[in-house]
Amino acid sequence: MIPSINIEKFATLTGHNSSVFCLCPYDSPANFLSAGGDGWIVAWNFNKPDPGRLIAKIDTQIFSLCYLSHKHLIVAGNMNGGVHWIDIRNPENTLNIQNHQKGVFSIINIGNSLFTAGGEGLLTKWDVPQQKRLESFHLSNKSLRCMAYSQKRNELAIGSSDQSIYILNAQTLQIKKRLSDAHNNSVFSIRYTPDDRYLISGGRDAYLRVRDTQNGFDEVSAQPAHWYTINDIVFHPKAPIFATASRDKTIKIWSLESFKLLKVIETVRDQGHLNSVNRLYWSTHNNYLVSCSDDRSIAIWHII
Repeated sequence: MIPSINIEKFATLTGHNSSVFCLCPYDSPANFLSAGGDGWIVAWNFNKPDPGRLIAKIDTQIFSLCYLSHKHLIVAGNMNGGVHWIDIRNPENTLNIQNHQKGVFSIINIGNSLFTAGGEGLLTKWDVPQQKRLESFHLSNKSLRCMAYSQKRNELAIGSSDQSIYILNAQTLQIKKRLSDAHNNSVFSIRYTPDDRYLISGGRDAYLRVRDTQNGFDEVSAQPAHWYTINDIVFHPKAPIFATASRDKTIKIWSLESFKLLKVIETVRDQGHLNSVNRLYWSTHNNYLVSCSDDRSIAIWHII
């Protein structure tokens, strides 16, 4: 049973000059990174949340972000298909590799490998130590929007604007299964549950769909969860709940056991975002939930 949930807004951060599209952990549990339309990569600290610290600047919009702690590297994907390897300790070693023909919408790190998913349907595998492309192939004729990794199943799940979810062997990149018509429009967000039992996805159709990984990815739940596109899905570090972010300006909290709605973070009542909520990050530091938006702000929420 999930106890009643209370939500308190801990802080609002307003350092960006444009939409904020990315959030990710940084070099300690108390820190996180953000990036967006202004090309800024900013580090924030939960204990002293404002102001942020500018880490790097790119000359175009940043759509995806990943921090590689073992290499002290930040990898950022831009709107034009460039992949930036930012060396924090030695900035002069920073690389910008034009790899994709369109925007880089998702980045995921698996050991010494990194995967980038692009707007032209291209999936690229990189060697992290050498910061070098290993292989690329067109998975779809439309954009690849999101990725998720299951270590237990050795799988990559990739959502596409062709309405499909592709299930790949994470080592060989062979397609194990294609879930055609996974959503009625583009698949914008995807996550394996912490126990790897279910694959949860959100789409431009505003539906939240749950599939059983142990039974051929059969759909066990499908519900109209938001009014507009579901942009992101994240899990609480400890409790059996998860959150979704949407273009409808809301954040919703769900039960991981029943997949039922528990709470809504709204614009007026909760001092929520004024525009689309683009990304979420649920930190292990005080279990803070972080959200970012087209309204140029970042919000930190305390879920009790």
